[in-house]
Amino acid sequence: MASALSSSVFAAPASSLRTRARRNPPPLGARGPSNFNPLPSRALVPRKCCTVRSALLQDNEEKVVVEESFESKSIFDKERSRSSDGASEGSSTSDLERWTIKVEQSVNIFLTDSVIKILDTLYSERHYARFFVLETIARVPYFAFMSILHMYESFGWWRRADYLKVHFAESWNEMHHLLIMEELGGNAWWFDRFLAQHIAIFYYLMTVFMYALSPRMAYHFSECVESHAFSTYDKFLKAQGEELKKLPAPEVAIKYYTGDDLYLFDEFQTSRPPESRRPKIENLYDVFLNIRDDEAEHCKTMKACQTHGTLQSPHSNPEYAFEDDLGCILPEANCEGIVDCIKKSVTSSQN
Repeated sequence: MASALSSSVFAAPASSLRTRARRNPPPLGARGPSNFNPLPSRALVPRKCCTVRSALLQDNEEKVVVEESFESKSIFDKERSRSSDGASEGSSTSDLERWTIKVEQSVNIFLTDSVIKILDTLYSERHYARFFVLETIARVPYFAFMSILHMYESFGWWRRADYLKVHFAESWNEMHHLLIMEELGGNAWWFDRFLAQHIAIFYYLMTVFMYALSPRMAYHFSECVESHAFSTYDKFLKAQGEELKKLPAPEVAIKYYTGDDLYLFDEFQTSRPPESRRPKIENLYDVFLNIRDDEAEHCKTMKACQTHGTLQSPHSNPEYAFEDDLGCILPEANCEGIVDCIKKSVTSSQN
């Protein structure tokens, strides 16, 4: 079918093409095959691989769907298709690279499933307590990412402000989720606070180590956690939706989602233009619906981060930025993992 389309497109007579060329000559400096660029620069960012979609707060709107992307085989296949489309780095086509990705994702799946089993056992009927534990854990990786990136900056290995901005905005969003759960009484038991805080400490240390060795693996693990959070809130909305619509929204949720300053709210949603999502909060159902959709946006951002160097702040993305802001975009040094950073540092010092 592709060959048939190709032949039909290029079947125009040569004389017709020459006539069009004389009537509409290309501008000077744009002639030659080296300048032909049919795709915009935005196409290099692999957004099409992210099937997570965020909905607004109307009951009759399209359902938000998060792909179960932490199945090892499906992600592995996506990495291969992304590479064949030219959107991923050339090294991902090697057998060693593909094997490494598969091992990383298998480890992440095992860790995620283990945590889910623990939460299912302890919090099968205590929803707010489970959400409190989830949100205490969920913001930890963004602290870890920023810790490593700040260390790289101190050594002169990394100068990519977009990553720091986006990760801080993600932690800010998760912090407000946590404040909402605390206002709903999710932290009432000492045991829940003790468990959540100690898991968070272990999770932070593990993520720091993982991110230093392989940012791709750390981002994928965070995607797994965010995907589970989305699934948890989605099931809760389906089971308790009618009751939630009768309850008032917490004050902290109203201030966060409908306040005047929503810069950071826009910042963590890297797949959409700023100010394109403005929630309404009328009851507790709306609050949990927005929290669920926030988790979907986190999934998309973590998915994009797994392709090195593609993450952009929505406020500095040339596709979304105002014309006056484009002059502020500067070249930035970067590296992938501590081994790559040290290697590039030694190479640059020799040159």
